[in-house]
Amino acid sequence: MGALKNIYTCFPGGKHKVLTMSYDDGRIEDKRLVEIFNTNGIKATFHVNSGLTDLENRLKPEEWSEVYKGHEISCHTVLHPTIARCPLPQVALQVLEDRRALEREARYPVRGMSYPNGSYTEKIVDMLPGLGIEYCRVVGSTDDFGMPDNYLKWKSTCHHNHNLLENGARFVELFKSQYLYMMYVWGHSFEFPRDNNWELMEDFCRMVGGRDDIWYATNIEIVDYMNAASSLKYSIDGDMVYNPSATSVWISVDTTLIQIPGGQQISI
Repeated sequence: MGALKNIYTCFPGGKHKVLTMSYDDGRIEDKRLVEIFNTNGIKATFHVNSGLTDLENRLKPEEWSEVYKGHEISCHTVLHPTIARCPLPQVALQVLEDRRALEREARYPVRGMSYPNGSYTEKIVDMLPGLGIEYCRVVGSTDDFGMPDNYLKWKSTCHHNHNLLENGARFVELFKSQYLYMMYVWGHSFEFPRDNNWELMEDFCRMVGGRDDIWYATNIEIVDYMNAASSLKYSIDGDMVYNPSATSVWISVDTTLIQIPGGQQISI
């Protein structure tokens, strides 16, 4: 019988904390928000309604790829309906046509979403994987830093107007590396000029940005990495591990950090 080992999944680079941001509607205020994120090395996901770009204060399709460069473009449906009240075939079209329009400008497969108005049903949740959607954010706050049980019902730590600095301070202080912690912040960029509180996000990003112990990721990067981590194949004795994915995964073996490159088997 081989000796038992403490083997833990880590985030890239052996980190145990991840920060992700999520903003809806594709508003022109996203430009300033992206600048704040970029200044502090923070990454975000932006959920866009492709059928509302003619409205005032919306980014135009030709702006998306440049404004959101280095971040993620994600679905929010074409017209932002309250989809729990809509026929399922129409919900499917709202998602698929939004994906199609976003992908033309993003030039990559769009695989994530946030529910418009926070509206969904279990039938919609069950349908989304068949539409190519791998995660979807709900509304509400957990005030916690746990990983989601279901990425298609992904609830954030907080909206930026709900205990943001308090939660950020708690997140920065987390140190127990036997856990994986995630801070997830959501909102709408138009709320900052409306509430006259851009300094709230600036203060938060200065506090949590540029830290060696935090992985800064988009929503889909977290999903892809955790899927790769869960696909690792271990021997019974825990002395070998094979990574069938294309993504490198980091683990901790009795406190020693080990990187398993994509497509490789290594001894541990």
